[in-house]
Amino acid sequence: MAFIASSVIVPVEAADVGTPTAASSVYPPWQHGANNDALKRGLGFDEPDADNLADFHGDPQHPALSLFVGGNYFFAMAPLVAQFEKQYPQYKGHIYWETIPPGLLVKQMEAGGTVTVGNMTWTVKPDVYLAGLNAVKKQIDAGNLVAPATPYATNNLTIMVAAGNPKNITGLTDLQKADIKLAMPNPAFEGVAHQIQASLNKAGGDALSTAVYKTKLDDGSTQLTHIHHRQTPLWIMQHKVDAGVTWKSEALFQEQVGHPISHVDIPDEQNTTAIYAAAVAKGAPHAQAGEQWLHFIKSPAALSIFERYGFKPYVAAAK
Repeated sequence: MAFIASSVIVPVEAADVGTPTAASSVYPPWQHGANNDALKRGLGFDEPDADNLADFHGDPQHPALSLFVGGNYFFAMAPLVAQFEKQYPQYKGHIYWETIPPGLLVKQMEAGGTVTVGNMTWTVKPDVYLAGLNAVKKQIDAGNLVAPATPYATNNLTIMVAAGNPKNITGLTDLQKADIKLAMPNPAFEGVAHQIQASLNKAGGDALSTAVYKTKLDDGSTQLTHIHHRQTPLWIMQHKVDAGVTWKSEALFQEQVGHPISHVDIPDEQNTTAIYAAAVAKGAPHAQAGEQWLHFIKSPAALSIFERYGFKPYVAAAK
């Protein structure tokens, strides 16, 4: 019997803090174990392009706080959780969080917290839901969250491109060109798609939005993502696409970790600002912990972490 050497099954220490291989540096999850709050991790088993749960973090068994987080700041969660645990050490090692698109998190909430990924199914009821302000208000109105919504940070859009910008993309109007292949968020469950469409309309009217989201989709030069904060940078690095519109923070993260990614700024008059907000889930198993997270997320300590990635603190408009 022949045995094939494999690096798939490794001690947890090597999986979490070892030097990443070329493949693991390109494929998600990109944090090399940092976004895992579990204290006892046991066997390390991970193959980034084949067997990997990039957007599920921590131990789902009996968490003391569970967070359903819109995925586009997955990279900020490890330092946020670490800072939160400094202030509330009773939660250390017992926080679970997910970072999938907000619309999919709602579907999971409607399913009682149950989610299936590949061959595995588990259930975690959320304590806090974090997404865009309008999405949070919508779920409050639907009875899935408890008022009030707590806004805490803002973000703007950018065009994510390969390092060096080989297609010489200068702005949103270039995205309609036939030779530019795009990764674009799916409007069905990725809320950012609607904000992108608003910016496309500002830059080139309905014709530009139609070109990007209909004409190019029909001819195959636009591909819709299911989870844009993972797929857009990955597809660019795999040369499947040339560009995609994302939140600026996502491009900055990719640049900070040394991936061959860059970005093209969108002028203020064409850009769209997101307001991030959160609320405690109705029937939250750990409502007090959820309230403590809401208090923390708008604190100077938390906002300083967001600012590393280009977010700005939310400031309420004067009445």
